[in-house]
Amino acid sequence: MTIKVLLADDQALVRAGFRSLLARSRDITVVGEAADGEEAVRLATSTRPHVVLMDIRMPRMDGVAATRRIVTDPALLGCRVIILTTFDTDEHVFAALRAGASGFLTKEVEPAELRRAVAAVAAGDGLLSPGVTRRVIQQFAHRRDLAPDAGQRLAGLTSRELEAVRLVALGLSNQEIAERLVISPLTAKTHITRAIAKLDVRDRVQLVILAYESGLIRPGG
Repeated sequence: MTIKVLLADDQALVRAGFRSLLARSRDITVVGEAADGEEAVRLATSTRPHVVLMDIRMPRMDGVAATRRIVTDPALLGCRVIILTTFDTDEHVFAALRAGASGFLTKEVEPAELRRAVAAVAAGDGLLSPGVTRRVIQQFAHRRDLAPDAGQRLAGLTSRELEAVRLVALGLSNQEIAERLVISPLTAKTHITRAIAKLDVRDRVQLVILAYESGLIRPGG
């Protein structure tokens, strides 16, 4: 499958750079470029990309608002957003993750890492490695009051599913979760997939946010 990517950044040189990097992969094609958030939403609707590489700070509509519009549009079901940022300590990154982005990359990302990230997110995986996204979630999620309904949502999980969510939030891979719970990697993946479905979240990134906001995981814990 060819992965369709939409680029959204207000700087033409940045878009050209990412287009050039992605062009090196035979499995990725850039289907459009947007210079602001409103154009990103419009082009996402018309081109139906698998992945949007979205800058945070853009005119007319910023990347957070554009992300929210895209991920909540029923017509764009399956479209994933990767946030592009200059500083990984920017609180706007957390806001974009909370709005439904599947992860983020700094604009200094290595070409191979960029292509791997696009492929992973297109496949439905949250972009959590190499741990920077998780650190951002941990840094900012604890500054807010606990989400009032988050604990109630977790109550619908089985004990195994709840433990799998906790281990995802701690940064473990499916293989590591399997080893910790003494189950097969396939069973670990099944627990996580069922938790995602029951909690009605998009991916592992949203699982991690919910784990912190519910109090299931405490920062540093």
